Amino acid sequence: AIRHDFRGANYGTVSACASASHAIGDAFNMIKLGKVDAVVAGGSEAPVNPVGLGGFNSMRALSECNDNYQIASRPFDKDRDGFVLGEGAGALVLESLDHAIARGATIYAELIGSGMTADAFHSTLPHPEGRSVYKAMAFAIEDAGITPDQVDYVNLHGTSTPAGDPPEIAAVQRLFEKCLDKLHVSATKSMTGHLLGAAGAIEAIATVMSINDGIIPPTINTANIDPKIEVKVDLTLGKAVKKDVKIAMSNNFGFGGQNAAVIFRKFEN
Repeated sequence: AIRHDFRGANYGTVSACASASHAIGDAFNMIKLGKVDAVVAGGSEAPVNPVGLGGFNSMRALSECNDNYQIASRPFDKDRDGFVLGEGAGALVLESLDHAIARGATIYAELIGSGMTADAFHSTLPHPEGRSVYKAMAFAIEDAGITPDQVDYVNLHGTSTPAGDPPEIAAVQRLFEKCLDKLHVSATKSMTGHLLGAAGAIEAIATVMSINDGIIPPTINTANIDPKIEVKVDLTLGKAVKKDVKIAMSNNFGFGGQNAAVIFRKFEN
């Protein structure tokens, strides 16, 4: 803010692994309400330190696949045993269309919807049926003024945890049950690790670039889908897929049941 003389609202969202997605949703709503012209929204995280590793290890949230760590992050795999910590940062410049055009901005996509819910269930475990995950996605679709069949791609939260993966995939398949044959989903945390508070920003960028580049990023390392998870949707396993992506969604959920989904659309002038 000091460097660029940004004098609007300046605060950090604190909602665990949904923080950056909430920041993007907050920025979106402020622009829609006409409170601001532009917002820089995102997140950063540097948890690879004794406190971060010790805390998540005590929670038994981390993978113990230490001898073959390259494949440790393997969402939906029968041998998944936790996530791999990642570090990084990402930010999006969100602005009204008039503001973007006036400054000659390159427009990568249009942010059209945001949904937020709470599990109201447990301090760390997600609700096993994904009831509020479903609602967050449904609210985002309603906010965007679209229908589920218009969504081409969902960037999943997909942390590679035994408790977290099943309810998300169940919620996705319930929401998109009538159009699963055309939908692609993937868990990019299989490649980046879990960036916690930065995850929503990094994955929003990946989602936007899937629209720009016409490429669905893959879910890697998943060799054997867990037979306890009934998977009916294309997980984009192993390699990227070329696809004309017009509308895409990004999911992120935080410990404590904090859920957020955002939706982007290809910009057509």
